[in-house]
Amino acid sequence: MKKYQLYTTMGAGFESVVAKELHSLGYETTTENGRVFFKGTQADIVKTNLWLRTADRVKILLKEFKATDFDTLYNQVYDIDWATILPIDAKFPVQGRSVRSKLHSEPGIQSIVKKAIVNKMSDQYHRRGFLPESGNFYPLDIHLYKDTARISLDTSGDSLFKRGYRIEHGGAPLKENFAASLIKLTPFDGSHPLIDPMTGSGTLAIEAALIGKNIAPGSWRKFAFDNFDWFDAKLHKDLLIEAKSKIKKLATPIWACDIDQSILEIAKLNANNAGVLQDIYFKQVAVKDLATDLKNGVIIANPPYGKRLKDKQSAEALYTQMGANLLKYDSFSQYYLVGDPNFESFFGKKATKKRKLFNGNLRVDFYQYWVKNDYK
Repeated sequence: MKKYQLYTTMGAGFESVVAKELHSLGYETTTENGRVFFKGTQADIVKTNLWLRTADRVKILLKEFKATDFDTLYNQVYDIDWATILPIDAKFPVQGRSVRSKLHSEPGIQSIVKKAIVNKMSDQYHRRGFLPESGNFYPLDIHLYKDTARISLDTSGDSLFKRGYRIEHGGAPLKENFAASLIKLTPFDGSHPLIDPMTGSGTLAIEAALIGKNIAPGSWRKFAFDNFDWFDAKLHKDLLIEAKSKIKKLATPIWACDIDQSILEIAKLNANNAGVLQDIYFKQVAVKDLATDLKNGVIIANPPYGKRLKDKQSAEALYTQMGANLLKYDSFSQYYLVGDPNFESFFGKKATKKRKLFNGNLRVDFYQYWVKNDYK
């Protein structure tokens, strides 16, 4: 079978997490900022879209070349055999990005790439005038970094964080792949308890349950490759059946707690959609009143950041309550995603390790309190 040069994209700071996940799926990788590269067939495109918990997208690298002027960009893109990739009626939007390159006008780059593809397809399909673009969706992107251009076909479509189990509601919940990445930075593997004391819409607890039960995170959705006319449609069907055969029983308790019963009801709906409602213990309780007999597990939370002054004071009071209650559960490794650089002083303990991350555009820290020295 034909092998493609593939790569995944991910949030800043999660490259090593995605690379480790790809290794666990059996792939050799190379890593650069924001991308992890690997090779694979169509079956691997399906497999990685189905199973990757922490990545944003899986893309096929179609061509890589140096481009310091628009003529070179046009000619290099025109030289690709587009008729083997795009049918005559393909809908193929081109997204462009340029960083530290002589060609810096992103609209201009997108326009030249689009023109080169249209002209090549017109020649290949013996067509005059506009292409209809009334058919299936083939999302393309052109990325320039230090004058090196890469043109890629996105096989995922919607970002992989869109699992398909979460209902829409107000607030700003963690993206599913971001939550899974945080869990992958803890020792949690489904063999010991996990507690989320401020669960909100339940994303951390649900992603933990999916990991513990070995449920493929892409089980509920379609991907861009499903509509590629040259792609073997049977692969997705077969690999989804195989993935579902690998689901196992959860071996350990997962708790999802919150002070707000209405948000807990949303979390329960999300868990039900993900097939893990019966695997998570939901409890309405304030963090200061949380009590458990569980031991030797992980506590993980994304408490409110408190960006406005009044909210900031409430958040700081909450951090103090967290420390007063949760630090006594000293057999648990504890992990908190917080936007306040003074979190440790309110929580009452210096973290073993702090990891800088971005939740969307918001700079945050992942405060890690380890029980064992061999924890991540």
